[in-house]
Amino acid sequence: MAFGASQVQMYPSDDDDMYSGFNEYPSALSTKDIETDEIFQEALRSSFAKKPGILTKPNTAMRFGTSRLTSALGRTETAITSTARQSTVGAGILSETIMRPMTAVRGAGYTSQRQSTAMFDPLNQAQTMTEPTIAQEESDRPEDKIKQMERRITELIDEACLAENKSDFKTALAKAKEASARERSLIRMQEQAGLSDSHNLDLTFLVLFNLACQYASNKMYTEALNTYQVITRNRMFTNANRLKVNMGNIYVHLGQYQKAIKMYRMALDQVPNTHKDLRVRIMHNIGILFVKLGQFDDACTSFEYIMQEKPDFKAGLHVILCYYAVENKERMKEAFQMLLAVPLLIDDDDKYAVNNEDVNASLLAEVVRNDSLTVLERQMKQEAEKCILTAAKLISPVIGDSYSAGYNWCLDAIKSSLYAPLAGDLEINKAISFLCQGEIPQAIDSLKLFDKRESKVASAALTNLSFIYLLQGNVEEAEKSSEAAYEADCYNANAYVNLGNCALTRNDMNRARQLYATALENDSTCIQALFNLGLIHKQNGDYSEAVDCFMKLSAIMSNHPPVLYQLGHLHQLLRDPDQAVEWYLQLLSIVPTDPTVLLRLGEIFEAENDKQQAYHYYFESYRHYPSNLRVLDWLGSYYLELRVPEKAVGYYERAALLQPLEPRWKLMIGSCHRHSGNYQLALQTYKDVHLQFPENVDCLKFLIRLCNGLGLKDGAHYATLLKKVEKSKEVRERISSGRSGSRRGSARSSQSGQSPQSALIDYQSPVPPSTAPRSKFSTSETFQNSFTPASRGNDTSYDDPLGPLPERPKTSAGSKFKYQNTAADEFADDDFAVDELLPE
Repeated sequence: MAFGASQVQMYPSDDDDMYSGFNEYPSALSTKDIETDEIFQEALRSSFAKKPGILTKPNTAMRFGTSRLTSALGRTETAITSTARQSTVGAGILSETIMRPMTAVRGAGYTSQRQSTAMFDPLNQAQTMTEPTIAQEESDRPEDKIKQMERRITELIDEACLAENKSDFKTALAKAKEASARERSLIRMQEQAGLSDSHNLDLTFLVLFNLACQYASNKMYTEALNTYQVITRNRMFTNANRLKVNMGNIYVHLGQYQKAIKMYRMALDQVPNTHKDLRVRIMHNIGILFVKLGQFDDACTSFEYIMQEKPDFKAGLHVILCYYAVENKERMKEAFQMLLAVPLLIDDDDKYAVNNEDVNASLLAEVVRNDSLTVLERQMKQEAEKCILTAAKLISPVIGDSYSAGYNWCLDAIKSSLYAPLAGDLEINKAISFLCQGEIPQAIDSLKLFDKRESKVASAALTNLSFIYLLQGNVEEAEKSSEAAYEADCYNANAYVNLGNCALTRNDMNRARQLYATALENDSTCIQALFNLGLIHKQNGDYSEAVDCFMKLSAIMSNHPPVLYQLGHLHQLLRDPDQAVEWYLQLLSIVPTDPTVLLRLGEIFEAENDKQQAYHYYFESYRHYPSNLRVLDWLGSYYLELRVPEKAVGYYERAALLQPLEPRWKLMIGSCHRHSGNYQLALQTYKDVHLQFPENVDCLKFLIRLCNGLGLKDGAHYATLLKKVEKSKEVRERISSGRSGSRRGSARSSQSGQSPQSALIDYQSPVPPSTAPRSKFSTSETFQNSFTPASRGNDTSYDDPLGPLPERPKTSAGSKFKYQNTAADEFADDDFAVDELLPE
């Protein structure tokens, strides 16, 4: 295809560029030349004949007007005159064959600014219609203002109800008061406008009723009663007397039961017989108030009315309780039969059984198995079972000639009713009642009746039977009953717990741990399995795993004292005193008088060298339980450390009363008297100990030192006795070593055969040995420092076991090395004649 010279104008180029010419176009299409084009500018000024005086920035609505000239291409040409087109072509800008792009220059009539020109009206509709107003002014008529105020009052009542639902009672009361004030203003406005006849009584009732309810919610009972009286006294309010039920409820809160009954009866007179539900509820309230007043006959009348009109389980249980209070056996039986005749009105469980053949029915059953309606039905069934079993447990011991006869009558009545499956639960309760009365053989006979049954009730009975055998020590029968229990119900976690207890009795820790774990797999909330498993881990030294078990228990049953104690003790064993103290303090908030917990806290603070806190908890433990030898020993040692032996005497005297055959406590009493300067009383105490325990070596040594220190002649006598006792012990040791062949000797013991520290063997600390607190002034240490090897013969000098005396401050305590040699070397070189060993 060739192009003519008249169509395209070629420009010479210095470089033979293959891309040249692409940026060359006619100047008429260039926007840069428009401002310098005089013809175009003239045409532009002529097209703005109605241009407003103020220059504004052109917008999309300000377009050039177009003419109706039709071009050769079938589009409207711009409103530029032919002269302008010719001049443009004559200027060499555009040839005759090149057409300028066609555009519509007539505006569509839309603008963002209000123009002074006429509105765009292509159909000339402005002549046939009037111009609408921009904004309507609000009407000042009284009717409209009244409607607005009523609407605002309703909104305030709604806000008050919502606030009450959120338990924001103060806000609800404020909204109710504001609504009441606006309602009074509305009445005045209607009176002023002469519109009293159009008063809205329903709105007034709503405002007053809401205000009374908010007063009651805020426990402003007097104001609530006054508001209700305003409503009930106005006869223009229909059915206002029913609000006397609310007034009766307020009198119940105030404890004025007689006035409450009066209000309930007045409300009952206003309720028609067709409203049975409301009448039954009011009668139930009246019956409860008669029970609180002790008028059981009137209460029975109210509950019997309910059982005749619309029977339910609560009313049936209440009427049985009333007849039980008046000891009317025959009426109790009749009321129990009435209770069993109450229909449950729920579907059977078979309706929700899964049908393997029909897939759609199975899916539907799975969906509705736990929906809200099924949950409600389950709650109704549980309430019915609870009422029936509670009534049976209550009347069974009293309605028959004997305990068993009453239970048998109730069992027969239940078996012949709609609730026959509850008979098994009642039989188990019968066995438990026998246990409570101490009739164990009868309880076992009752539980053995379930051996041949295959149900969950039989599994529960066998579990109880297994536990009874375990308490009796019959482990084999307990295991058989437990195995039968989990065979009847493989998901019975308590059966596995009993089996674990049997294994634990046989010291089979691994099997017990496995059985407890199996019980937890069947029921993750089995608290018995968790507790026992934690104890096993604790006994095996797995303290971290034990903590995990008891932490789970703490989440299931919070603030349970045994669980909190175990957690505190485990952290104490894990050497985490801060956490242990936290658990113990939490336990003390529940049982503040537990002496063991106070003792544990004292041990922790003793290990932390916090003497003041340790003394506080030890003393509190002593105050609540003054018979703990460990606490008594610690308190006595504490006062000895403080150099106040007079206060330590009382604790050691109490310990001596608890263990009269233990010489250690009396020796400590004598040491306290000696350290306080009361030497005569100390000497008498040592003499009493010597009379009771004549072979006690430590007592003889104390007597020798004290007599020599006081210048008494009895010192030589006691020294002779000491030599005889030690020689006789050596002879006995040789004889015993010769008989045994392997035992070379034995520790020195008192007449009771115990070591000086044997008094505290049964009171070992549960904490590790490195952290267990001990008495700084124990008897062994006191005896260690009693003698020092000096020369041959009797040495009357001694080191005070309780520290230096005030009058002899230079005396120091001996070392442990001295103790090792004192007992053996004190009289080792003394020669004894053989006849000295014989009695005189």
